Amino acid sequence: MSLKEELVEACHKVYEKGFVVAFDGNLSARVDENRILITRSGVNKGDITLQDILTIDNEGNLIEGAGKVTTEVNLHLKVYNNRPEINSVIHCHPIYTTAIAASMEEYPNNIFPEVILTLGKVPICKYSTPSTKGLAESLNPYVDFANVMLLSNHGAVAVGKDIKTAYYRMEKLEHVSKTIFIAKSIGDIKTLSKNEIMELYSIAEDTYGIKINEKNKVIS
Repeated sequence: MSLKEELVEACHKVYEKGFVVAFDGNLSARVDENRILITRSGVNKGDITLQDILTIDNEGNLIEGAGKVTTEVNLHLKVYNNRPEINSVIHCHPIYTTAIAASMEEYPNNIFPEVILTLGKVPICKYSTPSTKGLAESLNPYVDFANVMLLSNHGAVAVGKDIKTAYYRMEKLEHVSKTIFIAKSIGDIKTLSKNEIMELYSIAEDTYGIKINEKNKVIS
C-alpha cells in the first residue's frame, strides 16, 4: 500500500469512527524532508479518494494535485517543522474529546496507567481562531513533546512516526475521553497519586518496554 493509499484509508477510518462529520478535519503524512501529503479542503473524509490528496512543500505551497489546500495547513506545518521524527498529523473533532476541550481547563492526566505511559501528558492548547496562524501558534508550549493535543473549543491533534501511530493515538484519546465522561456521570473519579504515577514510571521500560519522554511526564 502506498503512503497516499494509507492516508486515504485513515481518512475513511476517522469518518467511520465519528471523529469527523461533513467536511471537518484534515490529515497529512510526510513523504520526505521537502514534501507532505495532505487532504484538500471541502471534501468529506468518508468519500475521499487518491485524487483528493495534495502534495505540498514545507511552506504549504501546492506542488501536485488539484484543489484547495486545507485551511489548517499551518497546524500541520507547525508539527513537521518542529518534530523531525513525526511523519503524520491527524486533526479531528471527536465528540467526547472536543467536549472536554470546550468544558475543562485541563485534561485529566492522572487516571489511567496505560494512557499515562502511551499518550503521555495531554495538554489543552489556548483557544485561537481556526484556520489562522494563531491556531498553529497555540501548539507552541507543547509541540516539541506532546503526542496528542486538544484545541480549546475546537478539537484535537494526534501525531506519530507514521499514519497508523497517529490514527491509533487519536482513537485512544477519544476512547479515554468517552470513558472519563461516563465515569463522571457515575460519580467522583478516582485519580492516581503522585507516588503511584512515579512507581508506574519506574517500571515502564523494564515491564512494558516503554521509554518515557521526560518532557511528556504527567508528573516529574
